Amino acid sequence: MISEQELREGVVENMKAMDSAGLNHGTAGNVSVRFEDGMLISPSGIPASMLTPEQVVPTQFDGSFTGDFKPSSEWRMHSGLLEKRTDVNAVVHCHSRFATTLACARKPIPFLHYMTAVTGGAEIPVAPYATFGTQDLADSILETLDGRFGCLMANHGQIAVSTSLKRALSVAEEIETQAGYYYGTLAIGGPVVLTDEDLKNVAIEFKKYGQS
Repeated sequence: MISEQELREGVVENMKAMDSAGLNHGTAGNVSVRFEDGMLISPSGIPASMLTPEQVVPTQFDGSFTGDFKPSSEWRMHSGLLEKRTDVNAVVHCHSRFATTLACARKPIPFLHYMTAVTGGAEIPVAPYATFGTQDLADSILETLDGRFGCLMANHGQIAVSTSLKRALSVAEEIETQAGYYYGTLAIGGPVVLTDEDLKNVAIEFKKYGQS
């Protein structure tokens, strides 16, 4: 069992890691992890550089919280995913450069590289736009992901989910990498997209990848 303090430290580490990797800046972005019957989520309006484990906010799925700090304004998006996706234990949201550029152009990332499939499908889709912090946005994200592990958010950024904080951050990093590849190919005529058969083969190899 991972302790509450370890989870709090993990949220802070992920927020700082996003800044260090150039995935985020300032007070943008937020991170959450499943905890008891709710979640621990980064607080509203505190930049990663100043964030401490004590400022991470215990929050229920209905938005009620304890402590002196308010949860991220995007708590509805996090709670909707954690409450309805039993395969998800952590959520990472950021405004990384290339993913956000494509999101503002509302361009989904096609299956141009085998690692695009890390999100659970050939294409990395774009969720329809809704105002940040609203239930409409939370519903849009949940519907667009539809069992996948990441997507772009129209005119906003990107979101990634997984079984742990470390894995969710890894998905977010890969989405940004694939967004950069796609952005680059658009400058030289566009990508050559892989096939459905390629996707099947990638799925097989993913299952065998790494240590048993």
